[in-house]
Amino acid sequence: MRIFIVFAFALILALYLLIAASPSSPAKEAPAGPITFENRQPRCGMNFVLNNSATENKSLVEVTLGGVAVFDFDNDGYLDVFFTNGARIPALLKDSPAFHNRLYRNNHDGTFTDVTERAGVAGAGYSMGAAAADYDNDGWMDLYVTGFNRNILYHNNGDGTFTDVTERARVGGVTASGKKMWSVAAAWLDYDNDGFLDLFVDSYVDWSFSDPRLCGEPGKRLSCSPAFYQGQPSILYRNNGDGTFTDVSDSTCIGKLAGKGMGVAVADYDGDGFIDIFVGNDNERNFLFRNLKGKSFQEVGVETSVAFTEDGVPVSSMGVDFQDLDGDGRPDIIVTALEGETFPLFFNDGNGFFTAATYQAGIGFSSRRMSGWGVGAYDFDNDGATDLFAANSHSDENIGFFRNYSYRQPNVLFRNTGHRTFRDVSAGCGPAFQHAAAHRGAAFGDLNNDGQVDAVVSVIGETAEVLYNTSPGRNHWILIQAIGTKSNRDGIGTRIRVTSESGLVQYNHVTTSVGYASSSDKRVHFGLGLSAKIREIELRWPSGIVQTLKNVAADQVLKVIEK
Repeated sequence: MRIFIVFAFALILALYLLIAASPSSPAKEAPAGPITFENRQPRCGMNFVLNNSATENKSLVEVTLGGVAVFDFDNDGYLDVFFTNGARIPALLKDSPAFHNRLYRNNHDGTFTDVTERAGVAGAGYSMGAAAADYDNDGWMDLYVTGFNRNILYHNNGDGTFTDVTERARVGGVTASGKKMWSVAAAWLDYDNDGFLDLFVDSYVDWSFSDPRLCGEPGKRLSCSPAFYQGQPSILYRNNGDGTFTDVSDSTCIGKLAGKGMGVAVADYDGDGFIDIFVGNDNERNFLFRNLKGKSFQEVGVETSVAFTEDGVPVSSMGVDFQDLDGDGRPDIIVTALEGETFPLFFNDGNGFFTAATYQAGIGFSSRRMSGWGVGAYDFDNDGATDLFAANSHSDENIGFFRNYSYRQPNVLFRNTGHRTFRDVSAGCGPAFQHAAAHRGAAFGDLNNDGQVDAVVSVIGETAEVLYNTSPGRNHWILIQAIGTKSNRDGIGTRIRVTSESGLVQYNHVTTSVGYASSSDKRVHFGLGLSAKIREIELRWPSGIVQTLKNVAADQVLKVIEK
């Protein structure tokens, strides 16, 4: 009996050591400290209010807007902020400044200046989302704005202004048959690795004001479920390299499936050197489009186990992020959804399959009581482990009449506690995380270049939240700006491995497609904990070039030119 007990103890100890040493359970670079944020909107000059033109009947269009973009449009080294906005219902006209999309230039001192009019980006129609990237490799970031039957591509002129080139570029969100699509989100990616960024535009449902279904009760209307409407196929535009695009949706198989797309994110999930596309569908199975060597795509959501929750049901998928959450070098997936559904989390097993692990990861019970829109996976305390931020609010203003749910909800932060687990630490994040509001899109980036990732969140009927990361501590960091030469200039799709002085290995990739209908900083952030030096940085460019840097100092914005 004693021998059996000793053997059992030794076996348990061995298993524990094996788990602790596994790449999916990385040690942090620093002890846990508080993660805190401060809403500096009252003194930063960004007075944007998301105006959905709310109506008595709560039309479906007025609950799904709110995309945000953070990007450096003037190349001064600081992130600027763009907000999408609604329009007057039912005419869908931006006939008042209250409905204009807004662009704010970063003044480098914690304040921003509204430059919308000069830049020429006030927009038209009922806008939804934004996607920023340099599609023509001229060194200036351009902007694509999605909306209800109206998408716009703005070319950055390099002088503080933009030009609407939608018609010339042929990216208006209209199918080959001439049907206008309701587009919520878009993503820039170089799917064929030819050095030019292509454009994926997801499509929502076939809805219009001419078919106004009414749900709820008079005076207590709800926006009707998307289940009442047909889904629509997404669109993939191939960049021709001359300022124009070709709709390749049918030839690549992207357009052969109808979905109800809301969030979209891109990553090379199978490590074959070609970037893949994940689409969160609203109350339908999610799509994972596997890139077949830049020729076409195969939808493998069901086969890879990311189409449904671990219970085998779809959720109201809204925001998505496609990042390595457990430090094993493989992109994982986080999805936000409505209260009662959880925020599904899928770990990439590395064999072509994912594991649905929402409850095992520690976010199941908490997220069942939340409704999430924008989402971002970032190391907010620079301790070497990726945390999760979600911008919360229910979709329906009148939901409280029918269920014990809240329309306005506070945002949430799930801290990475290692071993594929997370913990809700929102209560300690400061007053900004106690404010319940109708949050929608969220974009992430280091607004003041202090090495800590900040967040900008749009809010229906209230001023946006400009959440500066004020987490204390002396953890080190690095921001890597990839500049492609043979690859696309933004380096989107570049996979980066960072080995800290301590030996901790981290992975990330270049993308701007993060969250719900939003666009985040293209610079890739790594928290380094106590390591003041990086032993090695490896970049795998979309061109196939592998570039290695040795002995790099921490606490800097590092520009890396593809060689």
